[in-house]
Amino acid sequence: MNNLSNLSRKKFIQSAAIAVAGASLPMGTLIADPMYANQPNNVSSKLQFKNIRLETGFKFDEADVIATTTDLFYVEVEHGKIVKISANQPHADAIDAQGLLMLPSFKDMHIHLDKTFYGNKWQAIRRGAGGVKGMIALEQKMLPDLLKNSTFKAEKLIELLQSKGTAFARSHVNIEPTSKLQSLKNLQIALENKRKGFGAELVAFPQHGVYYTNSVPYLKEAAQMDIDFIGGVDPFSIDGQIEKTMDFTVQLALDHHKGIDIHLHESGESGLKTVEYLIDKVNENPVLKGKTFLSHCFVLGKIDKIKQEEVAEKLGAAQIGIVSTIPFGGLIMPIPTLYKYNVTVMTGNDSIVDHWNTFGTGSVLQKANLMAQLYGYSSEFLLSRSLKLATAGLLPLDDKGIQQWPKIGDKADFVLVNASCSAEAVSRVSDIRSLVHNGELVY
Repeated sequence: MNNLSNLSRKKFIQSAAIAVAGASLPMGTLIADPMYANQPNNVSSKLQFKNIRLETGFKFDEADVIATTTDLFYVEVEHGKIVKISANQPHADAIDAQGLLMLPSFKDMHIHLDKTFYGNKWQAIRRGAGGVKGMIALEQKMLPDLLKNSTFKAEKLIELLQSKGTAFARSHVNIEPTSKLQSLKNLQIALENKRKGFGAELVAFPQHGVYYTNSVPYLKEAAQMDIDFIGGVDPFSIDGQIEKTMDFTVQLALDHHKGIDIHLHESGESGLKTVEYLIDKVNENPVLKGKTFLSHCFVLGKIDKIKQEEVAEKLGAAQIGIVSTIPFGGLIMPIPTLYKYNVTVMTGNDSIVDHWNTFGTGSVLQKANLMAQLYGYSSEFLLSRSLKLATAGLLPLDDKGIQQWPKIGDKADFVLVNASCSAEAVSRVSDIRSLVHNGELVY
């Protein structure tokens, strides 16, 4: 086996395939299940790894975590599951991971795979006059052309995410009178084409408002299709009414057993009222607890500290999560306060090279790095905890340093990174050497 550290990603995959099967790596997997599902998969491939690095615990100086201990192991994967974790077997006929660190694969929990320039000719950001409504008017003109090759561009964007260690995404997809259901259908084709190495859950997203452009009939139709969440956007500034729009969204989710994920950019009084109204609706309908999210929710970064604490406590009690882009301009979200009240916090790249945003690297590990810098999370312990932003909550070690991942029977979704421990991976935004999804080497 060649030295892994001297191999490109593609050469590593080729060498891995030869080591396992003596030929090209078989690709026969299913799309990843949504986060809230637990469906069996029928993957039949088998992989063996030697010299794979796993975190084993924390090293303490009195109460302070000063280091993360690791060791080398032998790991076997079969039928999409981890089936063996044992003492290292350095002479085994297996893929030589060369001491690379195994971490849970990453999850981008807020992205728009359906509308991007990525993979096509470069275009810088465009702004429609008149704020968000001006952008809606601009998008209505652009969508017919964007849809012509949106499947191709979505596939290219998925490949970018995979190269950054991401195997799963929550994608918002436009549902409105201009594209109707075509944006959703085009994205579903892309996801089917990429199902061997990527999974997703979809949010029916009324980018042009629920009532502002009358997206209601299209949302009702989308809710009967293969989507996971009912979305929304700024009910006051777009639709001009919080209660009517939110009531429709909540009822549609209840009627079709979906989750909720609302874009909320409004940072003034209307933003706070929307948050509080959604909290009340979820408490009235407990089935939505743990399945309801506010994306962005910039108002949390604008209210005073006392109010932040109050709202965070209510969000935690209602089990409403926050999906934050980090940072957003000069706005810094109160993530430590949200963590204090056990609010689920996740992140995503949002827009990548589209008419809303010229930027975006595709890396959620970089998002964890930015968060750690913003909040001064420079200690070994806090850096290691920051990783959960990139993995949607999953960490190798719990807060006491007890190993909780990987375990035999866990789904074989992981990345091999050039780092000695997760704290270093976050600190340096380490190079991703390979991605395993559903037991298949896909990058």
